[in-house]
Amino acid sequence: MKTNDVGTSEKADYDISIIRPQMRVEEIQMRGQGMSPERLNGIKQGLITLHTAETMAINVYKFQITSEESELNLHLIAAMANEMTHLQDFQIKLFEYGWKPSKLRWINWLVSATFGFFARLRGKKAILKTGIWVETKAVHHYDEFLKTIEWDEDTRRIVEKNRADEYGHITRWEKLLQSNEA
Repeated sequence: MKTNDVGTSEKADYDISIIRPQMRVEEIQMRGQGMSPERLNGIKQGLITLHTAETMAINVYKFQITSEESELNLHLIAAMANEMTHLQDFQIKLFEYGWKPSKLRWINWLVSATFGFFARLRGKKAILKTGIWVETKAVHHYDEFLKTIEWDEDTRRIVEKNRADEYGHITRWEKLLQSNEA
């Protein structure tokens, strides 16, 4: 997926320059009534996995940010803020369906904090390569879940928007990595 100069995705019509989309009270609703147990199980597993993955992305970025005033830190902060929005998206959906996040997500929190911290110690190139790796894994999950899970339309739009954001992060990190290597 490529993005154009204004930050909209060419694959889907999502403006990835928006870090935190607006949400209104009337958009919150109880979900899942009348759905088959199989469909609900797929949605639940997808939401838990995506919630956990976003927790990891937040921590990778959080532990990569330094106190230095730099372009990289600005991009890391923006990416972390965007990932925090994704985490909220999936946590809200979990609760709308009557579920809760995984009780074991703290393990992934520790692992991702370690990835972020050690990438920071290794320098800018390692930070960018770690970001590309993390976002590529996220995109894989998003792609797979969009193909295999029968989402409700509101949740599908959120999954698609968040996937577009992840592609945008990959593009940003690749551009920064190329400019750093040039």
